[in-house]
Amino acid sequence: MSTPGSDPTAHQMCEQRYFEDFEVGERFVLPSRTMTDALFAAFQLASGDNHPIHYDVEYCRAYGMPHMLAHGFQVVIQTAAGAGLFPHMTEASMKGFIEQSSRFVGPVFVGDTLYCSLEIVELKPGRTTGTVRMKTLVVNQKGETVMEGSQTYLLKKRRPE
Repeated sequence: MSTPGSDPTAHQMCEQRYFEDFEVGERFVLPSRTMTDALFAAFQLASGDNHPIHYDVEYCRAYGMPHMLAHGFQVVIQTAAGAGLFPHMTEASMKGFIEQSSRFVGPVFVGDTLYCSLEIVELKPGRTTGTVRMKTLVVNQKGETVMEGSQTYLLKKRRPE
Protein backbone atom coordinates (compact mmCIF):
# COMPACT_ATOMS: atom_id res chain seq x y z
CA MET A 1 0.00 0.00 0.00
CA SER A 2 1.42 3.39 -0.93
CA THR A 3 0.98 6.52 1.08
CA PRO A 4 -0.63 9.51 -0.62
CA GLY A 5 2.08 11.37 -2.51
CA SER A 6 4.54 8.46 -2.56
CA ASP A 7 3.72 7.18 -6.05
CA PRO A 8 6.69 8.18 -8.26
CA THR A 9 4.53 8.33 -11.39
CA ALA A 10 2.43 11.04 -9.74
CA HIS A 11 5.53 13.23 -9.55
CA GLN A 12 6.51 13.39 -13.20
CA MET A 13 7.57 16.89 -14.26
CA CYS A 14 6.38 16.57 -17.86
CA GLU A 15 3.85 14.77 -19.98
CA GLN A 16 5.43 11.46 -21.02
CA ARG A 17 6.62 11.14 -24.61
CA TYR A 18 7.60 8.11 -26.65
CA PHE A 19 9.72 7.70 -29.78
CA GLU A 20 6.84 8.62 -32.15
CA ASP A 21 6.21 11.87 -30.27
CA PHE A 22 9.52 13.48 -31.25
CA GLU A 23 10.41 15.36 -34.44
CA VAL A 24 13.65 16.23 -36.19
CA GLY A 25 14.52 19.84 -35.38
CA GLU A 26 13.22 19.85 -31.80
CA ARG A 27 15.68 21.69 -29.59
CA PHE A 28 16.33 21.32 -25.87
CA VAL A 29 18.17 24.16 -24.15
CA LEU A 30 20.15 23.29 -21.02
CA PRO A 31 20.84 25.70 -18.14
CA SER A 32 23.91 27.90 -18.58
CA ARG A 33 26.83 27.34 -16.23
CA THR A 34 29.85 29.46 -15.33
CA MET A 35 32.96 27.32 -14.97
CA THR A 36 34.27 28.18 -11.50
CA ASP A 37 37.40 27.16 -9.59
CA ALA A 38 35.14 24.93 -7.47
CA LEU A 39 33.81 23.09 -10.55
CA PHE A 40 37.37 22.55 -11.79
CA ALA A 41 38.41 21.18 -8.37
CA ALA A 42 35.35 18.90 -8.18
CA PHE A 43 36.01 17.52 -11.65
CA GLN A 44 39.70 16.96 -10.91
CA LEU A 45 38.76 15.11 -7.73
CA ALA A 46 36.12 12.95 -9.42
CA SER A 47 38.16 12.19 -12.55
CA GLY A 48 41.54 11.67 -10.93
CA ASP A 49 43.13 13.63 -13.79
CA ASN A 50 46.03 15.43 -12.18
CA HIS A 51 47.68 17.16 -15.14
CA PRO A 52 48.61 20.71 -14.04
CA ILE A 53 46.97 22.26 -17.12
CA HIS A 54 43.64 21.62 -15.37
CA TYR A 55 44.46 22.80 -11.83
CA ASP A 56 47.67 24.94 -11.72
CA VAL A 57 47.09 28.56 -12.78
CA GLU A 58 50.80 29.44 -12.85
CA TYR A 59 51.61 26.39 -14.98
CA CYS A 60 48.95 27.53 -17.47
CA ARG A 61 50.24 31.11 -17.53
CA ALA A 62 53.77 29.84 -18.15
CA TYR A 63 52.38 28.21 -21.31
CA GLY A 64 50.53 31.33 -22.47
CA MET A 65 47.03 30.52 -21.24
CA PRO A 66 44.97 33.06 -19.28
CA HIS A 67 43.77 30.53 -16.68
CA MET A 68 43.25 26.82 -16.08
CA LEU A 69 42.00 24.88 -19.11
CA ALA A 70 38.92 22.67 -18.71
CA HIS A 71 39.33 18.97 -19.37
CA GLY A 72 37.35 17.88 -22.45
CA PHE A 73 35.12 15.59 -20.40
CA GLN A 74 34.40 18.51 -18.07
CA VAL A 75 32.92 20.29 -21.08
CA VAL A 76 31.08 17.17 -22.33
CA ILE A 77 29.26 16.70 -19.02
CA GLN A 78 27.70 20.13 -19.43
CA THR A 79 25.61 18.57 -22.23
CA ALA A 80 24.09 15.92 -19.95
CA ALA A 81 20.48 15.66 -21.05
CA GLY A 82 19.56 15.22 -17.37
CA ALA A 83 20.20 18.92 -16.84
CA GLY A 84 17.18 19.70 -19.01
CA LEU A 85 13.68 18.38 -19.61
CA PHE A 86 14.37 15.55 -22.11
CA PRO A 87 14.84 12.74 -19.54
CA HIS A 88 11.79 13.94 -17.60
CA MET A 89 9.75 13.68 -20.81
CA THR A 90 10.99 10.13 -21.40
CA GLU A 91 10.84 8.55 -17.93
CA ALA A 92 8.36 5.94 -19.22
CA SER A 93 10.07 5.32 -22.57
CA MET A 94 13.84 5.70 -22.04
CA LYS A 95 15.68 2.43 -22.58
CA GLY A 96 19.19 3.85 -22.61
CA PHE A 97 21.84 6.38 -23.54
CA ILE A 98 23.69 4.38 -26.18
CA GLU A 99 26.23 6.59 -27.91
CA GLN A 100 28.13 9.86 -27.54
CA SER A 101 30.77 11.67 -29.57
CA SER A 102 32.43 15.04 -29.16
CA ARG A 103 34.73 17.38 -31.02
CA PHE A 104 36.46 20.15 -29.10
CA VAL A 105 36.83 23.26 -31.25
CA GLY A 106 37.76 25.92 -28.70
CA PRO A 107 39.22 26.24 -25.21
CA VAL A 108 37.20 26.58 -22.01
CA PHE A 109 38.85 28.39 -19.11
CA VAL A 110 37.86 29.14 -15.51
CA GLY A 111 35.34 31.99 -15.62
CA ASP A 112 33.82 31.05 -18.99
CA THR A 113 30.04 30.66 -19.10
CA LEU A 114 28.78 27.81 -21.24
CA TYR A 115 25.45 27.65 -23.07
CA CYS A 116 24.48 24.14 -24.16
CA SER A 117 21.76 22.76 -26.36
CA LEU A 118 20.60 19.46 -27.84
CA GLU A 119 18.79 19.27 -31.18
CA ILE A 120 17.17 16.19 -32.69
CA VAL A 121 18.84 15.51 -36.04
CA GLU A 122 17.78 11.90 -36.71
CA LEU A 123 14.99 9.52 -35.76
CA LYS A 124 15.45 5.83 -36.67
CA PRO A 125 12.43 3.64 -35.99
CA GLY A 126 12.72 -0.02 -35.10
CA ARG A 127 10.02 -2.59 -34.41
CA THR A 128 9.52 -1.87 -30.68
CA THR A 129 11.97 1.00 -30.12
CA GLY A 130 13.65 3.81 -31.99
CA THR A 131 16.84 5.80 -31.72
CA VAL A 132 16.93 9.55 -31.27
CA ARG A 133 20.20 11.19 -32.30
CA MET A 134 20.80 14.71 -31.04
CA LYS A 135 23.39 17.25 -32.06
CA THR A 136 25.15 18.70 -29.00
CA LEU A 137 26.41 22.26 -29.07
CA VAL A 138 28.35 24.21 -26.44
CA VAL A 139 28.92 27.94 -26.93
CA ASN A 140 30.78 30.29 -24.59
CA GLN A 141 29.82 33.77 -23.39
CA LYS A 142 31.48 35.30 -26.48
CA GLY A 143 29.24 33.25 -28.81
CA GLU A 144 32.14 31.00 -29.83
CA THR A 145 31.48 27.30 -30.33
CA VAL A 146 33.76 25.33 -28.00
CA MET A 147 32.33 21.83 -28.48
CA GLU A 148 30.04 20.02 -30.88
CA GLY A 149 29.01 16.42 -31.03
CA SER A 150 26.12 14.01 -30.78
CA GLN A 151 24.24 11.82 -28.34
CA THR A 152 21.97 8.89 -29.16
CA TYR A 153 19.15 7.55 -27.01
CA LEU A 154 17.04 4.40 -27.33
CA LEU A 155 13.34 4.99 -26.64
CA LYS A 156 10.35 2.67 -26.53
CA LYS A 157 7.61 3.15 -29.07
CA ARG A 158 4.15 3.95 -27.81
CA ARG A 159 2.69 1.38 -30.23
CA PRO A 160 5.19 -1.37 -31.11
CA GLU A 161 4.79 -2.86 -34.59
